[in-house]
Amino acid sequence: MDKSFAALPVPPPPTEITAEALLERYALGERDFRSIQLLGANLSHQDLSGANFRQAVLCRCNFSESKLIGVNFREARLSETNFYQANLTLSNFIGADLTEASLVEADLTEAGMRSVNLIRTNLSRAILREANLNEATFDHAVLPYADLTEASLSRTKMLAVAMPHANLTNANLTSALMNGIGLEEASLVGALLSGATLEGANLQGADLSRAKMTGSHLVNVNLAKANLRGTNLSWSTLRGSNLRGATLYRTKLCWTNLSGADLTDAVMINAKLDYANLRHTDVQGTVLPDGFTR
Repeated sequence: MDKSFAALPVPPPPTEITAEALLERYALGERDFRSIQLLGANLSHQDLSGANFRQAVLCRCNFSESKLIGVNFREARLSETNFYQANLTLSNFIGADLTEASLVEADLTEAGMRSVNLIRTNLSRAILREANLNEATFDHAVLPYADLTEASLSRTKMLAVAMPHANLTNANLTSALMNGIGLEEASLVGALLSGATLEGANLQGADLSRAKMTGSHLVNVNLAKANLRGTNLSWSTLRGSNLRGATLYRTKLCWTNLSGADLTDAVMINAKLDYANLRHTDVQGTVLPDGFTR
């Protein structure tokens, strides 16, 4: 028999369980609860650290203020589940579905969240420091004041995400798709955004100082009053973008397309503009690299 045509094994159906049975078995030392099904259960204020919920179905459950350190939620279905103020440090959410879940003020420090589905998820004030979110999908999620310091978000999909005042200091957003994202007053100091796409994004008042943004796509972006001090934007596209009052001191803009951009009242002292495209760029009141105002 040609094994290449052999049928793939079918995963077993979820095993239904009650919240009471789960807590009792956990108290007796059991940790393996993979593929269980528990819908809408109240598991708030519990300590389930180290439990294995791989491929479990836990939709609409309440884990608010629970201790879930190192829990394995890999490939679990967690849509509409409540993790308010839960401790999820070092937890594993790889490939999990958290659509419309609540992770408000949850601690996800160093969590593994590669390829996680976070569509319309609420991550307000969540702590995601050093979390691995590569290739995650955040479309229409909300993350105001979220802390993503040194998080890895390469190749993430973040369409129409609301992230005002978020902290993305030293975060890795290489090749991320971020069209229509709202990052007003956010901190992206030292962030890596090379090859990222942020068409129509709102970065008004954001701090992008020393960020590495070579080859990024920033068409029609709002960067009014943004801090781009020492930022590397060479080989990027800023066509039609709003840079009114932005700080561009020592910013690298070599071979960058600034056609149709608004640089009114921007400060560009010591900026590098070698081979930049400034066609139809508005430089009224701009402090140019040589220190003179146009």
